[in-house]
Amino acid sequence: DSEREAGKLLVEQGYIPEKIEEEDKKSIIAKIKNKVSTKDRIIFTRQFATLIGAGLPMSRSLKTAAEQSTSKPMKAVIEDVTASVEAGKSLSDALSQHPDVFNDVYLSLVSAGEMSGTLDTALARLATQDEKDSSMISKIRGAMVYPGIIFVVIIAVLAFMLVAVVPEVRKLYMDMNKELPGITQALVSISDFFSNQWWVIAIILVAAVLGIRAYRRTDAGKKTFALFKLNVPVFNSLFQRLYMNRFCRTMEMLLGTGVSMLDAIHISARATSNFYMQQQFEAAAEKVKAGKALSESVQDLDYVLPLVPQMINIGEQSGKIDEMIGKAAEVYENELDEKIANISTMIEPFLMVIMAGLIGIVIAGTLLPIYSLVSSIS
Repeated sequence: DSEREAGKLLVEQGYIPEKIEEEDKKSIIAKIKNKVSTKDRIIFTRQFATLIGAGLPMSRSLKTAAEQSTSKPMKAVIEDVTASVEAGKSLSDALSQHPDVFNDVYLSLVSAGEMSGTLDTALARLATQDEKDSSMISKIRGAMVYPGIIFVVIIAVLAFMLVAVVPEVRKLYMDMNKELPGITQALVSISDFFSNQWWVIAIILVAAVLGIRAYRRTDAGKKTFALFKLNVPVFNSLFQRLYMNRFCRTMEMLLGTGVSMLDAIHISARATSNFYMQQQFEAAAEKVKAGKALSESVQDLDYVLPLVPQMINIGEQSGKIDEMIGKAAEVYENELDEKIANISTMIEPFLMVIMAGLIGIVIAGTLLPIYSLVSSIS
């Protein structure tokens, strides 16, 4: 049932295993079911920080956190981490065995907390940051619900008109031995294509999805999609502030717990979750390594907003760089809240214009010919 028991069984049979790994035979559904949610990780981190801060030994704190967890996947992860810690591994090493749950930022802060003796503080910061990130993502998703509903309505109305209404108009014209108007004939052709060649559309869509997924795994694809987010109309300013907030907030946490400047830049660059911004900040890290100030290194980077180098420069002069970067993160956090609140307001007019235009074309190709027929009969 476990790697340890498998090793023991092999030794008893006279074998000396070099490496034992569990064969991954889980289905996609099982993997989704056993996935640890952000909420579960936040609860664990907050509880663990409280227990460590209260003076409980690490092993006892982990066991207590496992007992209190209501999530089976999270509980299994905590129990595995507990076993590794009791076997002599450091907490950061034990957590690193679960990269799907604990990312680079998490591991770096835990490692820094272990070395500096401020593990409870590091964990509390992690929990706070995870809560803020989760709240931000929820707000963005919530703001996209209304535009998403409008888009679905547009597609549903168009599908109904093309599948149910347009064929009836064609039948009416055929019964009257009349020639279809140009716009109606175009709609009929589209309707026939979707009705009779739907499998072609399905194949094209599947091929497109698979092709895009494969392309996104390449460096060129990652860069293309990263730049698209940074330049897409309406959303570009939101994405830019989101990445600045992630970079600044992560830098604040890492520097505040004693992580070196270069390591903090590299980890914070990955924390942006944007391939192009990651490359930009890693280029800045090389300049810092060569002896250049961080504020000067990030000043001329693409898509880095002006407040970032300004606050870093103030922090360099005052010796409080983590605090100043944290203030920049707060500014972008507030701006993000405003941008997210206005997303629906900005998108709604565009969707309404598109909806009116498409439905207008369909109506022109269906109702107007009917009125024309009625007039000719009269």
